[in-house]
Amino acid sequence: MNFVKKFFATIIAALTLTSNASAEKISSVMHKLEVFSQDSGGTLIFSDSPEYVRRNGILYTDTVSGEARILFYHLNDTGVRKRFAIIFENTSKAKTVVNITRGGMSAPNKNYFSVGKITQTMYMEDDFKDRIELGSYERKLYQPYGNYFLLKPGQLIHGVCDFVSNNPVKVFLMMYPENADPLQFLNHAEILPKDECRLRGTFKQMNRTLTLKKTYDGKRDGLCYVLIGDNINDRFKHGIDATDGSEVINYGNYGINYTLNFRTKFLTRFCLSPLGGHYAGALRYKYYGDSGVIQTPDKRLYFGDRTPPENPAVSLARSEGISILTEGTELSELGSYRGQVSFEYSPPGASNLPINIVLMPSEK
Repeated sequence: MNFVKKFFATIIAALTLTSNASAEKISSVMHKLEVFSQDSGGTLIFSDSPEYVRRNGILYTDTVSGEARILFYHLNDTGVRKRFAIIFENTSKAKTVVNITRGGMSAPNKNYFSVGKITQTMYMEDDFKDRIELGSYERKLYQPYGNYFLLKPGQLIHGVCDFVSNNPVKVFLMMYPENADPLQFLNHAEILPKDECRLRGTFKQMNRTLTLKKTYDGKRDGLCYVLIGDNINDRFKHGIDATDGSEVINYGNYGINYTLNFRTKFLTRFCLSPLGGHYAGALRYKYYGDSGVIQTPDKRLYFGDRTPPENPAVSLARSEGISILTEGTELSELGSYRGQVSFEYSPPGASNLPINIVLMPSEK
């Protein structure tokens, strides 16, 4: 234990920069802020396996009721054009209404970062609404974007939508031949096996709220961060693959919608910093009645490619609640705020985790 303490003391001493012009000390060492974490909300249906789809079939299916979210991410890895389908099935005699409360989806594309960023930006803008009415045991194809669901070879399709159903509905996500009737094809379609990544399943409590345990004081606390998506400080969700009953883990918490609540004593600068590599996304801020969408990054399609890989010492330091803000660390500005501010965030498709939300005194 004494060795560990001395080791981190050495890191901090080596990375602390002292200004010769004044007694003020500016440090590149950041300390982790403690948060309360609470999960809530409905059911997430997550379909990303097989990610590279090489034959026709059902990608994922399960039955849900009440509040739910669908997140899909699939690439046409065949040599011909394919169609992607979302099909809702009423599992009861009663008339069922599915209200789509928000959503986002990019047109199919070979640029994964563009697809991920556009989809998340649309979702965060939160201006998409729709309604599906299902009769007794009726099935309906849901295709709000027309030919967006037609994929050329090598193209990726990615989307997310939240909905509320007054009765249980079965959801099918499917890849099928370009000229086939999707409802007829579903009658004999096989369920495709998941790939080695196993990123599909049904996950309860699709929302997570992180709230600072105490008010951030930039003069007292200096450089600080909240870490998201590392499976240590921020645990990955466990669920069930409804197609075979196996337990699965949502590595990255894709499709989980975060609310990040902060309270600061002084004007505070917020930034997002990717730690795992290439990153392209968007989030929404809410600040005393004002709100808006911020792309991360805002002047490039993606970032994180310029951040050097972490060495073992840096990784070990982060596991102990210390992170390093080096000269090469890439930051995307989220704005400066004083008092209460919240961000709505979800891990974007095609991007790498974890990330830091960095807090620092605004004048720095």
